Amino acid sequence: MTSLTGAGGVVLQQGRQLPAPPWRGIAAGAAWLALSGATYALPEAGDFPYTGALAAASLALGLILPVAAVVSGKLGRIGLSLAHWTPWLAVLALAFLAWELATAKLELLPMPFFPPPQAILEVFLEDWPKLGGSVLASLKLLAGGYLIGAAAGFTLGVAVGWSRAVGYWVHPVLRFVGPLPATAWLPLAFFVFPSSWSASTFLVALATGFPVTVLTWSGVAGVNKAYFDVARTLGASPLFLVTRVAIPAALPHVFVGLFMGLGGSFAVLVVAEMLGVKSGLGWYLQWAQGWAAYANMYAALIVMALMCSSLITLLFRVRDRVLSWQKGLVQW
Repeated sequence: MTSLTGAGGVVLQQGRQLPAPPWRGIAAGAAWLALSGATYALPEAGDFPYTGALAAASLALGLILPVAAVVSGKLGRIGLSLAHWTPWLAVLALAFLAWELATAKLELLPMPFFPPPQAILEVFLEDWPKLGGSVLASLKLLAGGYLIGAAAGFTLGVAVGWSRAVGYWVHPVLRFVGPLPATAWLPLAFFVFPSSWSASTFLVALATGFPVTVLTWSGVAGVNKAYFDVARTLGASPLFLVTRVAIPAALPHVFVGLFMGLGGSFAVLVVAEMLGVKSGLGWYLQWAQGWAAYANMYAALIVMALMCSSLITLLFRVRDRVLSWQKGLVQW
C-alpha cells in the first residue's frame, strides 16, 4: 500500500486523502494557548480594551484545534481542509504572539505606528460601519470601471485581431497610449469628467482595457488558420467564424488579460480614491493616516488584501468553469 504526504501534511493513500497526524493540531492548539496566556497574564504598556476578547478568542482556538485534529477523520472535507491549514494556523499563532510581545507587552515597536493585535480587533468591532461602507464603495467603483474596461478591451481586441483595417488604425494608438500608466491620466481625467466618481471609473477602465485588448488581440490573431478553413468549407459565415471559432479559441488569452487588468485596476482604484473620491478603502486609508489612526489603516489594508484575493479567486473559478478542459493549468 503506497502513501505519500501532500501539502500541509495531508496523507495521500491509494488515491484517497487521509487526515494528518493529530499531533499537528495539538501543536497548533498549544501555540494559540500560549498566545492566550501571554495576552491575558503579561502586563500591558498601554490601555487596550479588547485584550480580554483577544485572549478569549485565542483560548477558544487553542481548545478547539486539538479536538478537531483528533476527530478530523470523521469530518470529511472539513477535516481534510483543517489538516491542510493546521501548519499555517500554528505559524499564525506564533506570529500573533511575537506581534503581541513586541507591541503591547514589551514596547519594542513604537506606538502608534505599530498597534497590537487587539487594537486591530477594536477597529473591526467598533468601526465596522465605516469600514464596511468603504468596502462597498470600492466594490461599486471597481465593478463599474472593470466591467466597462473589460467589455471595451474585449471588443477592441477581437476587432484588431480579426480585421486588418481596424488593426492598421488602432495598433499604433495602442502602442503609443497603452503603455502609459493609468495614474498618469489623473490630472486630465479629473479636469475633463464632470465628477470624481466618473473620472475614477474611467481610470479603472483604462487600466483594465489595455491588457484585455492586447491579450484578446493576440489570442484571436493566433488561432490556427485550419480551423477557419474547415468552418468555411462547411459554409460558415464571417459572423460564425468570429463568434464560434475565433473567440472560443482565444478565451485562454482573454482570461490572462482579465487577470492582468484586475491586478492593474486595484492599484488605480486605491490611488483614485485617495486623490478624488470621498469614499472607499483608499479614502479610508487616507483618512486614517491623516488622523494617525494606524490601527484603522492596518485594518483597511487587511480588508483590502482579502477583497482583492477573493476577487481573483472568483475570477479563477469562472475561468475553470468556462475553460473546463484547462482546469488546473493556471494555479492561484
